Amino acid sequence: MDVTPTSLHSATTPTRAATTGITSDYTTFLRMLTVQMQNQDPTNPIDSADYAVQLATFSGVEQQSRTNQLLEGLSSQFGVLGMAQLAGWVGQEARAAVPVYLDGGPVTLSINPAVAADRAVLVVRNQAGELVSREDVPVAAEPYQWLGADAAGDPLPTGIYSVALESYANDAVISTTPVESYARILEAQSGSTGTVFLLPGGVRVAAADVTALRQP
Repeated sequence: MDVTPTSLHSATTPTRAATTGITSDYTTFLRMLTVQMQNQDPTNPIDSADYAVQLATFSGVEQQSRTNQLLEGLSSQFGVLGMAQLAGWVGQEARAAVPVYLDGGPVTLSINPAVAADRAVLVVRNQAGELVSREDVPVAAEPYQWLGADAAGDPLPTGIYSVALESYANDAVISTTPVESYARILEAQSGSTGTVFLLPGGVRVAAADVTALRQP
């Protein structure tokens, strides 16, 4: 798994910026308070109530600075922990409705014909959107081993294909739905938009779009 340092850095940058700002305010406040005490008029000293308020403010700023430092450390630890948990996904097969990468071997599809269907047809298009295959498949919600052949039965070239399922009832199309397929997770990437998995052929899928996992 490729753990991108940039993603972890970006997660902690706002906290570090906030901590730097608080620390700067803390130092400035301390200097101002010291100068005020050194230059006060002996005949008209600072009111005790005002002085107590300033000290309380000083204590609050100091506490906020320490809190932000603690949060920064926790944020870094959580980032590393999150990537460690994602490591368990790598190598497993994810099921999702994404394009299929075909490289000569069969691909496991999860076909789900409409309830009233009496016929189901697999419709395959290449990356250019051209129809390359139509294949009748069983009317059953079971895994289907697609061999990746064209209309003549010849193997399709290596590449990425979109697969949809047409459900028929009495020779009429009643639904057309994307087909989910299984593919091995090669890499897990964490970013501002959430976790994304990299599949063979450069196909990417958001973790939220994965509907099932299984061992290869």
